[in-house]
Amino acid sequence: MRRRRSPSHRRHPTMSANRERLQPRSDTHSQTLSHWRSRMIRTLFAVLALSFAAPAFAHDITFGDLQLNGPFARATLPNAPVAGGFVTIVNTGSEDDRLVSATAEIAKDTQIHEMAMEGDVMKMRPLADGIVIPAGESVVLEPGGYHLMLMGLSGPLVEGETVPVVLTFEKAGTVTLDLHIGAAAADAPAHEH
Repeated sequence: MRRRRSPSHRRHPTMSANRERLQPRSDTHSQTLSHWRSRMIRTLFAVLALSFAAPAFAHDITFGDLQLNGPFARATLPNAPVAGGFVTIVNTGSEDDRLVSATAEIAKDTQIHEMAMEGDVMKMRPLADGIVIPAGESVVLEPGGYHLMLMGLSGPLVEGETVPVVLTFEKAGTVTLDLHIGAAAADAPAHEH
């Protein structure tokens, strides 16, 4: 006749001892672990946040009464003929200024453009008179709005690189700005001229 054993016989004696060692020794020990985990998670999130924010802060330019923040463009395919350039311009002065022109060595022509809805079609048009930067205000050059149009590209814009662009303002003068090339936009809106 076979003798039936209790389930405890299956456990190895050291496994029971190890289980006891894995249990928190006290409430203080448990609080220390919880505090440590919480600090590590906060630190990880802070590092991640700074890694995404640092590039924007590192490339801002103060130029007279103007601040040029977060300049960027999107990567292009090798044979793309055009690209957009984007930046936020803050006028901290007491007088309006005007962005009157832009040039870039990588493009045959660089223009200041605006995209706007006409009916249910997005249309793009050049702004021959440039863009007024009102005193004490910001103007954002962004996808789907005001932007720099780099036309006749001599090569692709490559993610991770920079492209120098020269901006000329009516009052502040001329400044060279590096557009930092980010990832291509898979969902960039179609537009018409």
